[in-house]
Amino acid sequence: MQQTVASIKRFSTPVCVQAIVIDLDGTLLHTAPELAEAANCMLRDMGYAPVSQELLASYIGNGVGWLVKRALTGDMHATPDAALFEHALPLFDKHYTRLLLGSKTYDGVIEGLEVMRAAGFRLGCITNKAARFTGALLEGTGLAKYFEIVVSGDTLPEKKPHPLPLRYAAEFFSVPVGQLLLIGDSLNDALAARAAGCPVFCVPYGYNHGEPVSSLDTDAVIANLPAALPLIKRA
Repeated sequence: MQQTVASIKRFSTPVCVQAIVIDLDGTLLHTAPELAEAANCMLRDMGYAPVSQELLASYIGNGVGWLVKRALTGDMHATPDAALFEHALPLFDKHYTRLLLGSKTYDGVIEGLEVMRAAGFRLGCITNKAARFTGALLEGTGLAKYFEIVVSGDTLPEKKPHPLPLRYAAEFFSVPVGQLLLIGDSLNDALAARAAGCPVFCVPYGYNHGEPVSSLDTDAVIANLPAALPLIKRA
């Protein structure tokens, strides 16, 4: 996959920000095992052969519908028969609902959120995951208490890489979008941030369709959430 973005505005560190919004899958939580198992349970129910977790992890980031379509076709760009997809989606939902609370936070996530909050930064979560899963995951993993706002993939008419979720969050926080930092793990995050005009840091341990985040147009690649603190200051 081509992973270049047109640079609209780049930010030098330390970046002056008032609020921080953080991606969910691949940034806060390691959700690939549960998503892959749910997809393979769906495939088994339909009489299909299972797919490797590594391949399924490369499909994460564009929402459940995208993941189900990719699992059915084994192709990043192919579209399955509409009736087949409509049959498959509720099967995936059933299995993922059963499995999702097995997801774990990445190392440094709780520490990073605590330090960010203590430093006075307002926090939000922006994800392409459907709200029906996002809320349960954040509550079940104890992360919900850190976020003033949660924007899921179906909260607004558009989701990442569209800039609308970031602009929406900036308006919620009453801050200029250039003082809203996005921390994510993928091309969708880099594209959304550049389109919105806000700074973006990426972690290297996430999914990003199997490609290294070093190839993305970001303002920093950070090892974990606490590593963001030396690179930002209160606006």
